[in-house]
Amino acid sequence: MKCKKCGAKASINMRQHKLALCKEHYLAWAPEQTERFIKKYRMFQRDERILVAVSGGKDSLSLWDILYCLGYQADGLYIGLGIDEGIGYSAESQRLCQKFAEARGLHLHIVDVAQEYGQPIPALAQISHRGRGRPCAVCGLTKRHIMNRVARDLGYDVLATGHNLDDEVAVLFGNTLHWATSYLVRQGPVLHEGPGFVRKVKPLCRFYEREMAAYAILRGIEYIYDECPFAEGATSIYYKELLNKLENDKPGAKLTFYLRFLDAREAGFFAPTADSMPELHPCPNCGQPTSNEGLCSFCRLIEKAQLHA
Repeated sequence: MKCKKCGAKASINMRQHKLALCKEHYLAWAPEQTERFIKKYRMFQRDERILVAVSGGKDSLSLWDILYCLGYQADGLYIGLGIDEGIGYSAESQRLCQKFAEARGLHLHIVDVAQEYGQPIPALAQISHRGRGRPCAVCGLTKRHIMNRVARDLGYDVLATGHNLDDEVAVLFGNTLHWATSYLVRQGPVLHEGPGFVRKVKPLCRFYEREMAAYAILRGIEYIYDECPFAEGATSIYYKELLNKLENDKPGAKLTFYLRFLDAREAGFFAPTADSMPELHPCPNCGQPTSNEGLCSFCRLIEKAQLHA
């Protein structure tokens, strides 16, 4: 397979685009496409401050690298979850994020869950009723809370995450399968800011996972290859496997599914309703918006953890 731009040996073949590129041209193409998506979905402007949530994985580090190469004002945020079974997952993830930032002279904020709230994620999951003791639900709740808090309190205009197309389509498939309209209303490349909430964006939402893996490898970005030890058996992984089979038979199926969904949203097919947009008020403890009466879900979790301490 030859590069469509120069005829040299291709490093990646993207069947859905009918495009094969060599290393040089792929490393130019990926940032160009990211810039195009940023402008198309009006994610942020050149003068806005961006906080990139990084996990040590290929997607988030590649996103930070791309924004850095494009000249945006982007700092990083790493959340230490205390998931250290087996390989020392969290410790290794943090090391790779710090190494990445130091090599480029970038600023990385680090929030350690155990230090700030007394317990790491696995311990909080055992205390919580969420997810029947599995850490995933508590992990998601905690990360959303911390990411918004840090971005809001430190004056960032936008929070960027490294969700790729495979991530987005798996969530979309699950929400469509259950016709979860309250979630479908909010899914998209941009979740606009509101009282107490910063704007959240996904600049990699149209890149396949393998494309981001190729970018990280070709750029020499060292990232953690292992999945989270608690991810095994997750429904999202099952959905990804099903969608990969479809993509293998019908190249471009995932991208088409996602883009047609965005077209439907743009046409008002998933218009917000009173049920999908619950009334919010500030949590009396942390000040973050919540639909709960009294404390937000996160503060309730921490309060419960402190009672068990």
